[in-house]
Amino acid sequence: MTLKTISFTLTALLIFLGSMSSQLFAQSVPPISKALADKIKQVENGLVPWAKHQDSRSYSLEERMTKYNVNGLSIVVIKNYKIDWAKGYGWANVAQKKPVTTSTIFQAGSVSKSLNGVAILKLVQEKKLDLYADINEDLSTWKFPYDSLSKNKKISMANLLSHTGGITVHGFYGYKKGEEIPTIYEILDGKKPANSAPVRSMYEPGKMAEYSGGGITISQLILTDLTKKKYEDYLWAEVLKPMGMTQSFFNSSPPESRKNLLASGYLQNGKEMVEGNYHIYPEQAAASLWSTPTDLAKYVIETQLSLNGKSNKILSQESTKLRLTPYLDDESALGVFIEKKGTEKYFSHSGGTTGFYR
Repeated sequence: MTLKTISFTLTALLIFLGSMSSQLFAQSVPPISKALADKIKQVENGLVPWAKHQDSRSYSLEERMTKYNVNGLSIVVIKNYKIDWAKGYGWANVAQKKPVTTSTIFQAGSVSKSLNGVAILKLVQEKKLDLYADINEDLSTWKFPYDSLSKNKKISMANLLSHTGGITVHGFYGYKKGEEIPTIYEILDGKKPANSAPVRSMYEPGKMAEYSGGGITISQLILTDLTKKKYEDYLWAEVLKPMGMTQSFFNSSPPESRKNLLASGYLQNGKEMVEGNYHIYPEQAAASLWSTPTDLAKYVIETQLSLNGKSNKILSQESTKLRLTPYLDDESALGVFIEKKGTEKYFSHSGGTTGFYR
């Protein structure tokens, strides 16, 4: 399938849940032109219901944040392959009266899977990995235990990235600070202290797409087995840094230099903060990314430019086309989902952790 146009008009909107305080709505921003200020004001005061014909009125961002118990959020808008504007609203931590700014770092949850897809395709591009080979050919420190449910069919990396491997474990719960953190082997085998089930076959690969964070976690181990590097180190050096995503990281425990920029997560009632401010996700490829909307916008822009043959900071145009091509159905590509609206095609990935939502 040839992808002619993939676009994001408004993207990289990160929200962490909590109750809205009227003491602070929008952060202070540097002087901007009247035209841009009017544009921002349109967004802040022109929100409409997600369902058509639900009602005819529009809402302000502050009204919606109050209704849905959102303590703070951050927005970035991309226009013509450039960041048009970015702005933060509300509190990164209510008790500390710490405002959300464009530098506030949020847990991005399953958006991690998209950046993981870039890293894996880089290995494919460098011919260090066969996208269609049996995953056990590249796993050296652990092997996937095939059983009768796989019906003698082998699972490939393409299956893992497109969620077509017939593999269990939809998502992960994370771990509270102070809890024992399992190794990736304990996670894959469902052994304590892991709080998730074993990652195994539930039916044969290639049958259909069914979301599997467990499958993505296998891809994490393949990357580290092949590169002999820590996952967070490889993703920083080969993916995040080349794209200029300097405020982002995959470390399970945030670096000391970033801790003062982290948002705190809040539960859906908006009043209760996540114990310890956030959960820890050792399932790094599936859920451990911390990022800012501005950094995520850099990823989106690089993807768009690479698709059009105008940039190759990490992947070639051919590799980006491959990454954005659905593997089995019309939606599930290699780390992203594709949606068609009219003549336009969009790539996307949502994400959420305890206390955060993208």
